[in-house]
Amino acid sequence: MSQSTVGFRPSAEERRLLEEIARRGMSTSDALRRGLHLVAHEQWLDQARSDSEMLREENLNEEPDAW
Repeated sequence: MSQSTVGFRPSAEERRLLEEIARRGMSTSDALRRGLHLVAHEQWLDQARSDSEMLREENLNEEPDAW
């Protein structure tokens, strides 16, 4: 994959957070990457919760064996 640049216009609060993160030794790029991964993980968890609620009544003991 080739490298690309993504534009980002942080609000004053987001600038403050990035400055705080930088003081702790993390680059802006790493902070944004980590944030993207956290959002993806949250979405995965939301889907897993939704799937588990949908399958709540499923009883695998009542299903025929696959083999």
